[in-house]
Amino acid sequence: MLERKLTSTEIRFLEEALSSDYKVASIRLREGEYQYELSKTLASFQLELYFPNVKDLVKKLHGEEKANDVQLIRKTQTILKKLEKSGVIKILPKTKPWELQRYALLSLKFIDNDKNHISLATNEQIQQAREKLKILNQSKVTRYPTRLLKLRAYILALIIVFSQAILVWNLLQPIIDPIIVTGSFSIAILCSITLGRILS
Repeated sequence: MLERKLTSTEIRFLEEALSSDYKVASIRLREGEYQYELSKTLASFQLELYFPNVKDLVKKLHGEEKANDVQLIRKTQTILKKLEKSGVIKILPKTKPWELQRYALLSLKFIDNDKNHISLATNEQIQQAREKLKILNQSKVTRYPTRLLKLRAYILALIIVFSQAILVWNLLQPIIDPIIVTGSFSIAILCSITLGRILS
């Protein structure tokens, strides 16, 4: 299973699935049937904050050697389509056109056709996944200002270099323009002070 960064859409799907109550599904989810096993496997991936494609699902259900079995993959895709039409899963938008489609459960708890209450994960597992998601969201929030501060620092440093270059160029001219000297010197000082505050 390849590690990949979650997009904001994927994080939203995870939050909705982990916090939703029982959803009504128009399909039977009985233990031992393939659609139940597929949903259960999808839930196990989702609890690890990962959205699998059809090959990931087949690999986990049937083993590594069956991951390239075209007939089994088609059968699995057909059942995934039925699960989507019945309101159990959602096909996620592709991030790259050559990737396989990935799937997400709309909830971890369902009321199936037979009015059975189906829970694909325990409350403890759901809580652990929420904790992981919370940690992931916090790390994203702390990374963003750091990137923004670096970008500001680089821009300010670039402005300082340009204003100093303009100042030196103006001083090398036969006629010195006092407006350019004071303007570029003032800009360089202001940017240096701001850069010092950012870096401290």
